[in-house]
Amino acid sequence: MSADVVISVLCGLAILVGMLGVVLPVLPGLLLCWAAVLVWAIFVGDGGWRWVIVGVVTALTAGAMVAKFVWPGRQLKNSGVPNLTLVAGAVLAVVGFFVIPVIGAPVGFVLGIWLAEWARMKDHRRAWPSTKEALKAAGLAMLIELGAAVAIAAVWVVGLLVA
Repeated sequence: MSADVVISVLCGLAILVGMLGVVLPVLPGLLLCWAAVLVWAIFVGDGGWRWVIVGVVTALTAGAMVAKFVWPGRQLKNSGVPNLTLVAGAVLAVVGFFVIPVIGAPVGFVLGIWLAEWARMKDHRRAWPSTKEALKAAGLAMLIELGAAVAIAAVWVVGLLVA
C-alpha cells in the first residue's frame, strides 16, 4: 500500500471522527474535518486541484462557523431571549462539559438557559418557552455544522477522484 493511500485513509477517518464530533461535542468536529483535508492536500499527490479543494473546504468551514452563530443567535433575539441568558447557558455548557463527559455541554447549556430565565421571570413555567427556543437554536447550529461537515466530506471525495 502506498503512502498516499495510507494518508488518504487516515484523513478519511479523521473526517468521520470530525463528523461524529459535531454531533457529540467532544472534539472540534468541523475544524478536524478541515484539518484532515489540509493534511491530505499537503501530503498526497502533486496536482493543483488539491489546493482548490482546500480553498472550497476553507470557505465551507468559515461560512458554517459564522452561520452557526449568526442564524441561531438571530432566532433567539427574535424570540426575546436576552444576552445574559445566553451567557448563562454558555457558562453552564462549559461547566457541564467537564462535569458530565460527552453530553455535559448540551445539558449545561439547557440548564443554564432555564435557570437564567427562571431567575428573570420568577416562574418556572414561563421560563420553559425560552428554553425551548434555546434548544431549537442549539439544534439549528448543530445542523448547520453537520451539513458543512458532510459537504466537506463530499468535496474531499471529489478531490480524491480528481487529484
